[in-house]
Amino acid sequence: MLAFDSSPPLPHGQMSLEQTAKNAPHGNESYTALVWRRLRRSWTGMIGLILVGLLLIMAIVAEFFAPMDPKATDVGFAPPQIMSFHDKDGNIVFQPRVYGQTESAELDPVTFQPVVGPDYDNPNRLGFFVAGAEYRLFGLIPANRHFFGSTTGQPVHFLGTDKFGRDVLSRAIVGSRISLTIALTVVFIVTVIGTTVGMVSGYFGGSFDTWVQRFVEVVLAFPQLPLYLALTSLIPVTAPTNVFLGFVIVVMSALGWAQMSREVRGKTLALARIDYVRAAMAVGATDRRIIFQHIFPNVMSHVIVAVTLHIPSVVLLESFLGFLGFAVKPPLISWGLMLQDTANYSVIGTYPWILAPVGFVLITVFAFNALGDGLRDAVDPY
Repeated sequence: MLAFDSSPPLPHGQMSLEQTAKNAPHGNESYTALVWRRLRRSWTGMIGLILVGLLLIMAIVAEFFAPMDPKATDVGFAPPQIMSFHDKDGNIVFQPRVYGQTESAELDPVTFQPVVGPDYDNPNRLGFFVAGAEYRLFGLIPANRHFFGSTTGQPVHFLGTDKFGRDVLSRAIVGSRISLTIALTVVFIVTVIGTTVGMVSGYFGGSFDTWVQRFVEVVLAFPQLPLYLALTSLIPVTAPTNVFLGFVIVVMSALGWAQMSREVRGKTLALARIDYVRAAMAVGATDRRIIFQHIFPNVMSHVIVAVTLHIPSVVLLESFLGFLGFAVKPPLISWGLMLQDTANYSVIGTYPWILAPVGFVLITVFAFNALGDGLRDAVDPY
């Protein structure tokens, strides 16, 4: 006997619940695609992702985005040059330009000094992909093209210059490479050591966990700032820059993994009592398999959030130590090292543009925090 569907026909363009469930895109969706779909719903997470991507690209090809040679000198403490779309007669022009400062024949009625104003007779025209200072792309390929700068080869300072006449914007862009390299390297080492120690300690428990946690407490008990200053001062001033940079990374990593391990241990203690972990133990799964295939995926959401929150803290720490002169030494460039020029209040009040590296630090902190918040909701929505 034939069976007929007695349900009423649906309007054109509509599907039944069974057809909708069958055609749903998440039926065969991978976990990575599911996380990406959830992340796209968070506008703050997407803004953070875009900013982090731009920061990483800028750090990788910093010389290309820097409008000038970061080591070239010009007039010290020159003010920022404002981009203009007007010529000297006030007419609108399509090619942007900046005007240098020049002394006029007029005298100030109070100081009797020559009045300084824009030099409208010699405009410095700007453009994209212009020829400028030579550099090596990725440290290998000779190049002289810059993303944005002067088409005439004249110096241009969008954020002014420092006390030695070096372009602040170019130095901040190139300095992002060292600052982000330190942050990413330290966080990678801290994450690997802290996650491994935390999972192993929480899984085995007993006396092993007790002794490991006592050691973690000893590391956490150290006052970090005085210890940073004491350890970094052990390196001689004449030591190579690579040695000093490596020592700073080691010191930051050695003092930063303990907090991560304590957090991961707490998550592991809860996961070790879940049924699927006990079932894996019952069927004879090895400890290594249980830790890295059953517990580790479930602590990833917390690790991702901790990583994205720890990167800004390392950037701030490097900036602070660099400001004190204990992080990066010349000729390397970092945001913290650039902030040494702001040690004098009178300098800040007279030349406020030297605080430009603070803006880069704030953008970096916001980008990673926003990305971490979006990833937290995407990886573990509950």
